[in-house]
Amino acid sequence: MSFIQHATLSSSRSFVNLSTEELIKLAVERDEGVIAANGALSVQTGKRTGRSPKDKFIVREAKTEKNIAWGPINQAIEEDRFQALWQRAESYATKIDLLISHLQVGADPNYYLPVKVCTEYAWHSLFAKQLFIRPENFCGKGDAPSWTILSLPGLKTDPARDGVNSDATLVIHLSDRKILLCGHRYAGEIKKAMFSVMNYWLPAHSVLPMHCSANVGKNNDVALFFGLSGTGKTTLSADSERYLIGDDEHGWSKNGVFNFEGGCYAKCIDLSKEREPIIWNAIKHGAVMENVVLNPKTLEPNYEDASLTQNTRAAYPLDFIELRIPENRVDHPPHAIIFLSCDLYGVLPPVSRLSHEQAAYYFLSGYTALVGSTEVGQLDPIKATFSTCFGAPFFLRPAEVYADLLIKRLRDSSAYVYLVNTGWSGGSYGHGQRFSIPATRAVIHAILSNELISAEYSVLPHFNLAIPRQLTGIDTDLLNPRQAWNNPADYDEQAKGLISKFIDNFKKFKVSKEIREAGPVEPL
Repeated sequence: MSFIQHATLSSSRSFVNLSTEELIKLAVERDEGVIAANGALSVQTGKRTGRSPKDKFIVREAKTEKNIAWGPINQAIEEDRFQALWQRAESYATKIDLLISHLQVGADPNYYLPVKVCTEYAWHSLFAKQLFIRPENFCGKGDAPSWTILSLPGLKTDPARDGVNSDATLVIHLSDRKILLCGHRYAGEIKKAMFSVMNYWLPAHSVLPMHCSANVGKNNDVALFFGLSGTGKTTLSADSERYLIGDDEHGWSKNGVFNFEGGCYAKCIDLSKEREPIIWNAIKHGAVMENVVLNPKTLEPNYEDASLTQNTRAAYPLDFIELRIPENRVDHPPHAIIFLSCDLYGVLPPVSRLSHEQAAYYFLSGYTALVGSTEVGQLDPIKATFSTCFGAPFFLRPAEVYADLLIKRLRDSSAYVYLVNTGWSGGSYGHGQRFSIPATRAVIHAILSNELISAEYSVLPHFNLAIPRQLTGIDTDLLNPRQAWNNPADYDEQAKGLISKFIDNFKKFKVSKEIREAGPVEPL
């Protein structure tokens, strides 16, 4: 009998479906973390304080091999290597106490996956309980195929023996419905592994998986916020005037929009009660803080301290937020789709409206910045990147599959698509100024209040982006990015460089002529 399937073995103890209080108590007793002054469980993740993309593998096997976009992101590991490693993991698990939780991913009765999370650490079990959907919120008939996650930070991998790259490894076996994590203490790997699974599974059901946050206004209008970590998804979707669906992972089906999760995973660096009160108030007893530095005497969190990492995090359940959609889903399409692009070159406008073809182009491009060491090995505090679908590390199928689904959903809805620059203006990174959170909130308010639907537009040369001539709360000189620079010639030079990068990056995609020509054009 498989130990993981039956969750019992005489040489180890299994704690099944413990409560939040029991998991916190166990984590403290095991010295896995401490209770901070705000009531949250505070932990440290060691040398890895972000995701480790070079250590993620997909098992190459006959049933799914042809559907995977193999390469440096989706690295292959052979079946026999995985089975040997899984057996080693099961053997290791018989010698430790294991925490087991039965949870769910996908808040739609037609599109959900049960998942059994088996962890070595009590705080990892708490993290999964707060981030995934708990039994009291399950949906569906219970007939969906179940997945197993086995997380063993104490089991290190050996590159020579296991065919991997380091002492920490994440492997996904799509046909066996197994996820194995060895040597990883950073809990974000658990969450993102299931996101990768959903990104593979849902397109086969004509559902678009999305790396985005989502909220709903009082007029029942849904907004989606796409972007990499640190570009504003969680902050901008946490709105005191709107109801949160979720902060990070969603699906868009013919029936509407649904959250994959039951919690939020917010960045904490420079968090303030004044700027982000909803997130601040949600970090309390029951939440988990990763790598947040505490005052050694008072245990008060110092959110400005990045000595451990820029990628400080807090995980908390959605019911810690007052204004939320309890079902984590809505039964109609979005009204506004917002691509959050943190532009380090300072050449993109604060907001522009996109056609369907432009939406596909910028969705595939995923131009933005990696902010705050979200990945292991990222030495720069911030760097420009093109991350396909605004989440390249998590999408297993060819990019064009997701772009086709986006176009399909847009054509079946009346949604408007906007590109919003949360990065720099008046100069590039290190020279210009980054748009403040209040300024970006003013842009978002203009979108959500429908001000931009009836606005007058001009066209930004070479990018061919439609930019509003006026916008409430934003200096008119900022709307056209070239006018925000002291020296327009410097802007032209930076714009030329970014356009060249867009064109070079887009060569790898196989799309229609209309989508390809919707992108920037190099100056003559």
